[in-house]
Amino acid sequence: MSRAVCAFVLLLLVGLSACDPPHGSRIVIGAKNFTEQVLLGELLAQQIEAAGEPVDRRFYLAGSYIAHQALLSGRIDAYAEYTGTALTQILKQPLDHDSQRVFATVKRIYEEKYNVRVLPSLGFEDTFAIVMRGDDAQRMHLLKLGELAPHAAKLRLGVGYEFEERPDGLRGMESAYGLHFAGTPRVMDLGLLYRALENHQVDVVSGNSTDGAIAALGLKMLVDDRHYFPPYQAVAVAREDTLRAHPKMLAALTKLAGRVSEEQMQGMNHEVEGEHRDPAEVVRAFRLRNGL
Repeated sequence: MSRAVCAFVLLLLVGLSACDPPHGSRIVIGAKNFTEQVLLGELLAQQIEAAGEPVDRRFYLAGSYIAHQALLSGRIDAYAEYTGTALTQILKQPLDHDSQRVFATVKRIYEEKYNVRVLPSLGFEDTFAIVMRGDDAQRMHLLKLGELAPHAAKLRLGVGYEFEERPDGLRGMESAYGLHFAGTPRVMDLGLLYRALENHQVDVVSGNSTDGAIAALGLKMLVDDRHYFPPYQAVAVAREDTLRAHPKMLAALTKLAGRVSEEQMQGMNHEVEGEHRDPAEVVRAFRLRNGL
């Protein structure tokens, strides 16, 4: 190839690259691949847009590791994470049941190791939850997980794949509470657990504390009275370089601190999963009701 042709190609490439939008011109918000995450991603996105910043959405990322790597690589600028997941699954730190200490540990290591800011809690935790049919819990006078052991041998358990395998999941819970359920636990996709419970295929399931089906189906979530499950505060995590480049973004996300309760998150989850409403519409209505 001649020098003239090489020079032409070089100029052409430079010209094409000049047409690309500059890095950081649009903020990219990510979310993992389940309903609550899409709602939280939409909440972050709408809040930033309301502050006058353009936002792109990159939702349905396949799990915590993928979302975290997308953040570190700059493919997304922020997403919602849970402190317990960040502590054990991403940072590989020992289990800790003190919510303030977990938050402080995650915040410090994210800043030091990744140059990522962990913002204050959105106001709720989405921790593991042991759930029963409401009439069964009432008949057995069950309010707390610690009261379940005498009845467990007659109850069939259903769990998700992740709960069966996690260090803070099934085996540890059975040991902490002395639980011995009837037969082998049935392991299934999370989306099938409540259907199996409603259809009396199982009697107890491991869900999440903000699942919309709990209130919608009249189910009973047993209190983790021995504080076995680690805290899972929902927090926004964002790249520091993006926050510096977009100061309105930081102000917008900070405004969300403490604004979402467990009951509100349950309600929004149910609106999407139970009533088949569009997540963006659900979040828009939530923001309007709550002065956001």
